[in-house]
Amino acid sequence: MLSDSLKKEIRTNYELITQALPQFKARKAQNYLVAEIAKVLAGNYDKSRRILVAEAGTGIGKSLAYILAGLPVALRLNKKLVISTATVTLQEQLISKELPFFLQHSDYKFTFTLAKGRQRYCCEHKLLNLQANDPEQTLLFTEKPQIGDSELLAKLKNAYLDGKWNGDQDSWPTPIPRRIWQQIISDKHSCKKALANHRQCPFHRARDNINKADVIVVNHALLLADLELGGGVILPDPDACFYVLDEAHHLPKISRDFSSANVNIKTSQDWLKKIKQVSTHVNRVVHRQTTITPGINMLESANEMVNDLKSIELYFRNNPPNYNKSNQYRFSMGEVPQPIVNALISLKEETKKCLSAVNKLSNITSEELKDASIKLSDAEPILIETGFYIQRLENLAALWKMLLKDRATNQAPIAAWINNENDGFTLCASPLEVGGLLEYMLWSQAAGVILCSATLTSLNSFDYFMRQAGLKNNDGTQYLRLKSPFDYPAISLNVAKMKYDPTEKGFDNELIDNIAQRVEDKAGNLVLFASYWQMNLAADKLRRKFPTSLLVQGETSRTKMITTHKKNCDQGLTSILFGTGSLAEGLDLPGHYLTNLMITKLPFAVPDSPVEEAHAEWITSKGGNPFMQITIPEASKKLIQSCGRLIRKEEDTGKITILDKRVITKRYGKSLIDALPPFALNVEK
Repeated sequence: MLSDSLKKEIRTNYELITQALPQFKARKAQNYLVAEIAKVLAGNYDKSRRILVAEAGTGIGKSLAYILAGLPVALRLNKKLVISTATVTLQEQLISKELPFFLQHSDYKFTFTLAKGRQRYCCEHKLLNLQANDPEQTLLFTEKPQIGDSELLAKLKNAYLDGKWNGDQDSWPTPIPRRIWQQIISDKHSCKKALANHRQCPFHRARDNINKADVIVVNHALLLADLELGGGVILPDPDACFYVLDEAHHLPKISRDFSSANVNIKTSQDWLKKIKQVSTHVNRVVHRQTTITPGINMLESANEMVNDLKSIELYFRNNPPNYNKSNQYRFSMGEVPQPIVNALISLKEETKKCLSAVNKLSNITSEELKDASIKLSDAEPILIETGFYIQRLENLAALWKMLLKDRATNQAPIAAWINNENDGFTLCASPLEVGGLLEYMLWSQAAGVILCSATLTSLNSFDYFMRQAGLKNNDGTQYLRLKSPFDYPAISLNVAKMKYDPTEKGFDNELIDNIAQRVEDKAGNLVLFASYWQMNLAADKLRRKFPTSLLVQGETSRTKMITTHKKNCDQGLTSILFGTGSLAEGLDLPGHYLTNLMITKLPFAVPDSPVEEAHAEWITSKGGNPFMQITIPEASKKLIQSCGRLIRKEEDTGKITILDKRVITKRYGKSLIDALPPFALNVEK
């Protein structure tokens, strides 16, 4: 339970922090969020399941609230505070601004660090011992060395030895080409802390910092990678952590993408045919009888797998399905064609055998190295090589498992499809729903979890997010919805008088005319489009009218486009940003940088990806309506995000115009409007 002393501690530090913030305004919603986070993590509501889903509108100050409440409870209960984000922008803000400010102005003494995956660090041993032109060392890499590579490797090595570079890929001033980075990258198979020559490798030093830190900032993908490995591999154990998942509305999709798998049939045959070299290299270095059996098993399984892959390839060549315009064909309800099922069953079994054999060869090599029976310089290339094959075999195993998964009637099937590109076939699979996975990996394992975002509800309800994330009303999870402190009724939300709706032929010309008439001179304008095609059509027609004012997404970098826009606004010029859905979230244009926002169409996603199509098909098969169950809730969330671009601070003003009359002519329109903040609605007559 939250003790009186802890409550007092939080209140004291709230005063210290807020006094140090310039122009700070006390907000009841923020105070309430702080209290609820602290109570949930302390176990006031449920000692066994400390989970809070909190939608906190823009301007409440989420990051201050979860640091202020989460840190003292974590320190008191001897837990780590792991803050996970979906975007690099928020990570950088936490590491460079929020946490240093809190450390400086609060009573708390704590350490914090940014955690990254192993692939972001070089291996010290590889870096210092790499010979750029050694054919043995470049054997496994697909891209050949180029002129200048040796010089760059020398610079990296010298900077590392001089202490001017810490081995972190992101801290090098210029991008390091992939062909170079993959030669010095830290990998889990050869860069092991148990080996004396690797104890000081950058990843292991960073891992030590993670273990020592009180607050760890990560991204959702890295968090999921650690949890998939069972937790405690990259990050501390889940039961030792209080997790704060900021931008939590991204978590279901990131989880789904993370759990997907794909295999190129031809490429897989090519590398499986080369697997014999693993035995050759092991036997040349390791002189033990125990390598003979796994070497034979590995080769036999690889040959069987090549034959099975050939039969699948032959089937799709002789029985070409009806591919769509993206050269994809989705298997209805996740059911692959019956003629390839036996080949998939064989592949599943042989992949398991092959993976076991390669793991044995890798483990024998590691044991010999630990016993000092072989040199590190001889063992390391083998560990890298076996690691290469283990990684790929694990990917194969994941795909066969999904494609052959038993179809329970009450569970969503997988999405399964084939891509046909350059006359090569790629088999793909993805789960449709990841709620069960998140329950198993995270909700049931963590000491506590706070999920927060400005948009977690759809149509004024948490139901859609709960279904996606595998949470329930009666499982001990707490739910909190806090309104933004902004003066929304002062903002005008106009629904334009339009003759056509977006499904009708005359809409495009009417839309372009409306945009031209509604652009405000000497002001910041943003026009959000539902597609690149429509945005570019409008840009082509309006460029002559606004030759210097129009800034179109994709024609230059996002950073340069925003910089130019702000410069125009600062000079009192007209500036017009044209953007698609990616600008509807995360774009921060406070004050005079945006006073006129136009939304051209309701943000309905077209279910054109195999995963979205499969999800719609499954809902239909269960007697549901995918438009009402998926499309409308998603559109509601996106419309809220789009409207949120206008008002970023309490003093912001301006107007929003929706140029899609379906928001008032269709039955679902009222629910979309009702889910928006309480703007001053004006339906043009």
